[in-house]
Amino acid sequence: MVDAPRSRPSPFVLFTVAALLFVPFTVFAQDRADKPDHADKSEKSEKSDKSEDKSAPHAPATPDSITEGSVTVNGQAIAYRAIAGTITVGGSDPQDSTLGLDGKPLPDSEVKLPEKSEDAPPTARMFYVAYFKKDAPAIHRPVTFIYNGGPGSPTMWLHMGTFGPKRIVTPDTQHQTAAPYTLVNNEYSLLDVSDVVFIDAPGTGLSRTFGKNKAEAFYGIDGDGHAFERFIRRFLSKYNRWNSPKYLFGESYGTPRSAVLAADLRSVDLNGIILLSQILAFDNSVDGPTANPGVDQAYAIALPTFAASAWYHHKLPNQPPALKPFLAEVEKYAMGDYMTALLAGSELSDTQRQAVAEKLHSYIGLPVDYLLRADLRVTGGEFSKTLKLDEGITIGRLDTRYEGPDLDPLSQSTSYDPQSDAITSPWNTAINEYLHNDLKYATQATYLMSARDGGDFSWNMNHRPPSARGPAGGGGSSETGANVMPDLAYRMKLNPKMKIMLAGGYYDLATPYFEGIYEMHHLPMPRALQSNISYHYYEAGHMIYVREDILKQFHADVAAFIQATESGK
Repeated sequence: MVDAPRSRPSPFVLFTVAALLFVPFTVFAQDRADKPDHADKSEKSEKSDKSEDKSAPHAPATPDSITEGSVTVNGQAIAYRAIAGTITVGGSDPQDSTLGLDGKPLPDSEVKLPEKSEDAPPTARMFYVAYFKKDAPAIHRPVTFIYNGGPGSPTMWLHMGTFGPKRIVTPDTQHQTAAPYTLVNNEYSLLDVSDVVFIDAPGTGLSRTFGKNKAEAFYGIDGDGHAFERFIRRFLSKYNRWNSPKYLFGESYGTPRSAVLAADLRSVDLNGIILLSQILAFDNSVDGPTANPGVDQAYAIALPTFAASAWYHHKLPNQPPALKPFLAEVEKYAMGDYMTALLAGSELSDTQRQAVAEKLHSYIGLPVDYLLRADLRVTGGEFSKTLKLDEGITIGRLDTRYEGPDLDPLSQSTSYDPQSDAITSPWNTAINEYLHNDLKYATQATYLMSARDGGDFSWNMNHRPPSARGPAGGGGSSETGANVMPDLAYRMKLNPKMKIMLAGGYYDLATPYFEGIYEMHHLPMPRALQSNISYHYYEAGHMIYVREDILKQFHADVAAFIQATESGK
């Protein structure tokens, strides 16, 4: 293979076509309590709300849709009420305090909006679908807020793939024939133990942003976290769920969002957080570490995923019989001799370089001469491109079990993700059909697969950690890079009873499984709090739920986590 120049690559974003990437609902037991604020209105009066209102900063939203259904989980029929609708949040706390749930200024706020809607303060109309088990007392009923990541990804992946009452069925590791696709009742819905709320981030799915400087207000680590914080507070008030056990569930970029959100929800103690396919410190991403020379840990953290992928595809010179013992050996080498060699830089002798390259070859299957030319450092895209290059095959990024034809034999890195192309059409079809046929959400809006489709998208990776913002931070203005580990540690220290469930797949190159383990063990907090974290890893990729047998186990693990923590013990 020709050794192409190691130019600075454009790092993959964490847009989990599923996710990732992907990811998330309740109703009260009493007749009055299980209805939203507007439920006393007739359907006719709700439709009349669609007329123009001068007090609104933008066109009125589609009225909420309330439907009912039943799903069977573990042999138990669960009747539920589904509410598809929107809650509007402001771009800042002072502005948000003047808005009603519909985005209109409160009557006593004395806010006068500009004549032109584009000059109004920024707002985000956040779309959600909430599922409430009927006849379940709200005070004892957990509620789980679920979202995907990206950043810029809607939550259709988790909604139609994990814990909603229906799910899309696709063949594992295969790009199936085109429509019609199959939607089935989801026997792995989380409604057996929790109400669930699936939320589309601002600018994704059916969520929309409005007003002046809307991109600056919502498209960034901190703006996005604040938007979700305001949404959750408003949701808890709208449905009177303040005293319910509360959980966050984020996938991919949804995991750093959960860390920031947990810190932002300073006066709201959470019972638990589920983190699926975690990345909290972006220096740990193996997508583009060549842009950050001297910070080598991403290569070491990704090594076990490279090894798992080579093992799966039978590309190792000596194939170990079992995956997990093999990975334990690779993890030890990655954090030991391999990391030591990387830290040595140019001081590593030729003899040592040769020895490391040969060891890497035995673990990840890439040719020794390639590893030497790569200076012992291989990015995720390079690995996906090279592992099966001799067969003209590219393997997946989100799930390395997937494979497809190599599009450019002369490229240095892979130029597409076979898993993304295999599942995007079924999931896109599923969410649109489900909104129409089951949720009866009468909107003409396009369901945006990415915030990039709506324009004005540019993600601000600057972040102010809890130590630099009030109340404890004293209003400092320091900023850090994209590392939200301090946020999660901060919340765990302030709420030492809160539990964390970390989950992921061995074949995930977008957020390698060992990265999550590494980050958790480096959280800046007392060692005693490490016992609050549990680890669950599966033989799947970024979106572990594309394998039905693993979705079944994942449901059991999440349900057990909620049942063990819902009492606040």
